[in-house]
Amino acid sequence: MTTRDQDGQVPGALRGLEDARASVRLRAALSIGSNPDERCVEKLVERCAVEPDFSVRETLTWALTRHPASHTVPRLTDELRSERAQARSQALHTLSKIGDGRAWPAITAALLSDADDEVARSAWRAAVVLVPEGEETELAAALARQLGRGGRETRLSLSRALVALGETSSSAVRAAMTEPDPRVSHHAMATERLLRDPEAGFEDAIEEAERVTALQGRPGGE
Repeated sequence: MTTRDQDGQVPGALRGLEDARASVRLRAALSIGSNPDERCVEKLVERCAVEPDFSVRETLTWALTRHPASHTVPRLTDELRSERAQARSQALHTLSKIGDGRAWPAITAALLSDADDEVARSAWRAAVVLVPEGEETELAAALARQLGRGGRETRLSLSRALVALGETSSSAVRAAMTEPDPRVSHHAMATERLLRDPEAGFEDAIEEAERVTALQGRPGGE
C-alpha cells in the first residue's frame, strides 16, 4: 500500500468506527488492525470506552494489539484512570492481551478491588498475566481479599485468577477458609479444591464447601 493509499484509508476507517451500524464499525476495526497506523491508536482507545457491541469491542482490542506496545501501552494505562467503567475494563482487557510488563505498575490495588465487578474481573486477569516474577505472593494476597464478592461469574473469575497463580496463592486462600463470613470461607474452600484439582467443576467445589461446613456444624461433626 502506498503512503497516499494509507493516508486516504485512515480517515475513512476512523469515520467507520462512528457508524450507527455494528457491521460497519466491525469492518473499520478490522481494516485498521490489518493496516496498523499509530494515528489510529487514540481513536481505537476512545471507541473501546463506549462501544456497545461485544464483537466490535473484541475487534478493537485486536486492532490495538496489532500496533507497537510503545504506542498503545501508555495510552491504555492512562485510560485506567477514566471515570467510565467500560473504559477501565476494556483497557485492562487489552493490556492483558498485549502482555507488556511495562503496564504492571498501573495495575493498582484500587483496580483489583474496583466497585464495578467487570472492571475488577478484568484487573484480576490482567494482573495474572503481567505480574513480575517475585511479586506473585503479594498479588495472591490482594486477590484473596476479594474472595466472597459478587455473583457466580465474578467468583469464578477470581478463583481462576488465583488458580493461575498456582502454589503461590495457597497460603492466602487457606487463610481465607477460616473467615467467619460463609461467603468468603465457602469461596476460599472451593478455590482451594480447584488449586488441588484444576479439573474440578466450580459448582461442585462450592457445593462441597457448603456440605463440609454443614457437617462441621452438626453435633459430633469434625
